[in-house]
Amino acid sequence: MFTRYIGIDLGTANTVVFARGKGIILREPSVVAVNTRTDRAVSVGKEAKEIIGRTPGSVIAVRPLKDGVIADFDIASTMLQELIRKALKGTAFTKARVLICIPSGITPVERRAVREAAEKAGARPVQLVQAPLAAALGAGLSVMEPAGTMIVDIGGGMSQTAVISMGGIVASKSIRVAGDAFDAAIVNYVRKKYNLLIGERTAESVKLGIGSAFPEEKVSTMEIRGRNLLNGLPENIKVNSDEVREALSEPLSRVLEAIHETLSHTPPELSADVIDQGITLTGGGALLRGMDKLVNRETGMPVYVAEYPLDCVAEGTGRILEKMELYEDLLSEEVRYI
Repeated sequence: MFTRYIGIDLGTANTVVFARGKGIILREPSVVAVNTRTDRAVSVGKEAKEIIGRTPGSVIAVRPLKDGVIADFDIASTMLQELIRKALKGTAFTKARVLICIPSGITPVERRAVREAAEKAGARPVQLVQAPLAAALGAGLSVMEPAGTMIVDIGGGMSQTAVISMGGIVASKSIRVAGDAFDAAIVNYVRKKYNLLIGERTAESVKLGIGSAFPEEKVSTMEIRGRNLLNGLPENIKVNSDEVREALSEPLSRVLEAIHETLSHTPPELSADVIDQGITLTGGGALLRGMDKLVNRETGMPVYVAEYPLDCVAEGTGRILEKMELYEDLLSEEVRYI
């Protein structure tokens, strides 16, 4: 029986799968379409995301993770089972040994839910690693050295900041404010200012299209469509990048607070290292225009966006899988498979 070693970045918005010897083999939205009459999954990933907001009453699109943790155990297991099946499809491998990334601030119960969901999906054994450590490895940082490095991972449901030294997290802060909160802030802003209700997919397209964290020289505009809350009719409006930045100001300020709090709990010697080496941004939130400039302005430190911020966590699991002996101590002690 052949075993494939798989690393999974189990994200609120997207799940990325890394196979040892192959690299990243899957990128799928963390969405499952479920038939409510039969309680069975209709589709997983891209197909399921396409039907969000467009389904009949009997089919609903479910996101089994919320704010970085499993919210629906059975649906999460179904999603993992399908992703592992896809990862093994067309190969001689018949079982999977899985390494899954978890947020640094979750509870032991939440950690156990992740492991049990993967085991229910057929993975044996299942090991866990804290996402900031994996993100730092995937970004090319030297996490095993006796020097402080700082990572800020802004995902879909959770933002995590951490100062790392000698393979461990010295100071960290996890907040359940990230890409989804950015989208929600845009929805709320448009509703309050224009009495227009838009969906999360529209808000995400606005964020990606004209969203920014730092003032830009040129003001961009975008036309969006929604439902007028006063008369119930469809309506088109135009929003500009200054308005979107205003909408994002509150969730962005909370991310900045997490960065400041982490730095305030960092020992002086490691703080000096962070000043020298700077702060590295990973995750989808790192792609928000001007994010690096905003963090630089607020901290006064050099700020860098990882080369492939969306893949850093998954790539980090890959590095661990390829050199298990070197990175053994990075695995979560409470749930290490024995």
